[in-house]
Amino acid sequence: MIMPYVLGGILFFFFMEKLIIWRNCRNKECEVHSHASGPIILIGDSLHNLTDGIVIATAFLTSTTLGISAGLTILVHELAHETGDFGILLHSGYSKKKAFMYNLVSSSTTIPAAILGYFILGAISSVVPFILAISASSFIYISLSDLTPDLHLHTDLKYSIQQLFFIIAGILLMYLLLTLGGHNH
Repeated sequence: MIMPYVLGGILFFFFMEKLIIWRNCRNKECEVHSHASGPIILIGDSLHNLTDGIVIATAFLTSTTLGISAGLTILVHELAHETGDFGILLHSGYSKKKAFMYNLVSSSTTIPAAILGYFILGAISSVVPFILAISASSFIYISLSDLTPDLHLHTDLKYSIQQLFFIIAGILLMYLLLTLGGHNH
């Protein structure tokens, strides 16, 4: 029964991204692009790294091998991600020293989240599969949206509803094929 959480997570990330795109201004000279991107990056990155820590803890609770794999994968991902964030902070007007220090602080949420997550989730281990499913859905959504950049080209409501319709139609088709094929998963 994990698949509904993966699919629900994909839909959640679709809606979340659409909401963020709708809220962004279209003018490159507006205050969102010129001043606010630094603080937004720092807040978003702190939350992102916090969830990375929880994912690492969850993976370790499943198996040591999965935990090491998740940790290494996230580390490699974060090297590229933090380099990009550093560039955005520089572009936002931060000095190299400030950009580095703020980026370091926002990155520091991973380890405490992993430690706390390990102990908290260890006590309520029944939620571990669901957390892994939602984590997987975020990576699947990122892959889907990068592979289908057309999702980002049109932001009007009519086109977004059409996109959602086709996503749900695909989910229903998979469900019907699995049901008619006699699979219980």
